[in-house]
Amino acid sequence: MHAWPASEVPALPGSGRDLRIHDTATGERVTLVPGPVARLYVCGITPYDATHLGHAATYNAFDLVQRVWLDTKRQVHYVQNVTDIDDPLLERAAANGDDWTALAERETSLFREDMTALRMLPPKHYVGAVESIPKIVPIVERLRDAGAAYELDGDIYFSVASDPHFGEVSHLDAEAMRLLSAERGGDPERPGKKNPVDPMLWMAARPGEPSWDGGSLGPGRPGWHIECVAIALEHFGMGFDVQGGGSDLVFPHHEMGASHAQALTGEHPFAKTYVHAGMVALHGEKMSKSKGNLVFVSALRRQGVDPAAIRLTLLAHHYRADWEWTDEVLTEAVARLDRWRAAVSRPDGPSADALVEEIREALADDLDAPAALAAVDRWAARQAAEGGTDTGAPGLVSRAVDALLGVAL
Repeated sequence: MHAWPASEVPALPGSGRDLRIHDTATGERVTLVPGPVARLYVCGITPYDATHLGHAATYNAFDLVQRVWLDTKRQVHYVQNVTDIDDPLLERAAANGDDWTALAERETSLFREDMTALRMLPPKHYVGAVESIPKIVPIVERLRDAGAAYELDGDIYFSVASDPHFGEVSHLDAEAMRLLSAERGGDPERPGKKNPVDPMLWMAARPGEPSWDGGSLGPGRPGWHIECVAIALEHFGMGFDVQGGGSDLVFPHHEMGASHAQALTGEHPFAKTYVHAGMVALHGEKMSKSKGNLVFVSALRRQGVDPAAIRLTLLAHHYRADWEWTDEVLTEAVARLDRWRAAVSRPDGPSADALVEEIREALADDLDAPAALAAVDRWAARQAAEGGTDTGAPGLVSRAVDALLGVAL
């Protein structure tokens, strides 16, 4: 599977700061100091519907992580998956009378278009669950043979008791785990499971549903969490720098993925740092495909909304905050974009050297994009009020906003 094209990231004078970011697993802010190549895995979409603003907010957060790392002169090895086989995809295809593979490809293509329009830096490896099945099967077999997984009516489940570190990502109690498992694709009420929250690794073939050769597991298809484990281990191995996604992935997805990998390898941790973006709401409820309360990036683009304004709307909220999309927040972003473009269109202006450092410091401080935007606002206000004589300033501001915030002026 291929990703989308990369937009050029302008080079800036000097060097950026090491990123200090909130780690979900410890509940503390940590300083990320990767090696020369920083390793980032972000969980991708299940392509049964178009990219909504909740998706865009999450990928914007991790796009900022990449830009901070690039500004420190590191390379970034970014991997993202696509869950192109799962119950919701099959259910949507059946409801619409659509072929599930055509639905997945159509929505994945639209996601690529949205990411390109929003100037999100693409992953080096963009990997589908289906293409990963040959790598998933032997992992499940190894977990089963090691006693970390068990069979139940033909399905293979992971035993969370096999990982002594289970629970260290989310720190939830058993009842909270059970409730979230039921809400987010698990089956805690199924009789015969060793633990109600044990997740499925391999689903035996069901009548009328697609299946693949599972070797000694029998025909079937993979569970949700194991696909990300197989992909991350193939490209990174254990102990990569950041596992990222929306806050709704803390449990069960990231908790289970960590335990799968740790039980498989006997090593800990799966990822050094767990970073999660907040949820975007509409009409008082989290945007959700199941609820249908969605604002689609592609629909906004069709309405003529500048993608840079969409991105500025996302940047106006701290990545860990839960916030609500309204017409007003978009209107404010459009006005901000107009002010910034007017400011950099002049032949000279106030010196921007300090501004570049302000943006760098704000982003290094737990990706404080609102503070970075406020710094640019102040420079643009000075430009409008009094101007300046630095002929290089408008160009430097334009390059800095592009390189660090992903907004083309």
